Amino acid sequence: MIFTRINPSPRYQELIGHYRTLHAEGEKFLGQSADDTFAGVSLRPHARHIKRLVERTGAASILDYGSGKGQQYDARDIELTTGEVVENVVDYWGVDYVHCYDPSYVKYSALPQGKFHGVICTDVLEHCPEEDLPWIVTEIFSYANRFVYANVACYPAVNRLPTGENAHCTVRAPEWWLDFFKRIAGDFPGLTWELSAHLKETGAAGPYLIEQRFLSDEA
Repeated sequence: MIFTRINPSPRYQELIGHYRTLHAEGEKFLGQSADDTFAGVSLRPHARHIKRLVERTGAASILDYGSGKGQQYDARDIELTTGEVVENVVDYWGVDYVHCYDPSYVKYSALPQGKFHGVICTDVLEHCPEEDLPWIVTEIFSYANRFVYANVACYPAVNRLPTGENAHCTVRAPEWWLDFFKRIAGDFPGLTWELSAHLKETGAAGPYLIEQRFLSDEA
């Protein structure tokens, strides 16, 4: 069966309910408060890559698809993974505005209208059922008229759903995600896109992340 925005899978609808509970009550398995659960802090490692796409495409508007609570845009004096400290993410990118959308957070749950120069999607897709990914990623591309930036985690999450299930319901290899993005992007010629995939490995010093980055003009 092919699922769509109008007719998503039962699992998708179930997960939306779980994430609304997490937003409202917090992640009890980790002891996280509601304010700290899916607050939006996972954007920080990707800020400089998004800035490069903004500069490359001349983007002035961004849609954050799956933004969480959006606290990343209220924060000040943010230290990036490069060690650089920036006053504010929006100013750092040099865009006019960022629109937040997250179907599980009431404040930002209204479906966006119109198009945006860039669409970003960080720490989201691995939380979505695989059977719904075709329409979700197509929707992401359809909102953009210059670039798309996405990252995916290719390993189980630390967070758990209220049921105790792992929060990452689609765990796939980077190559799988790349092939998937290529197929969707083929319907949107002219759009620049970048995919960042992370693997978790274990070494002598403990777990660490390996990043694989794919660019549309290199893929």
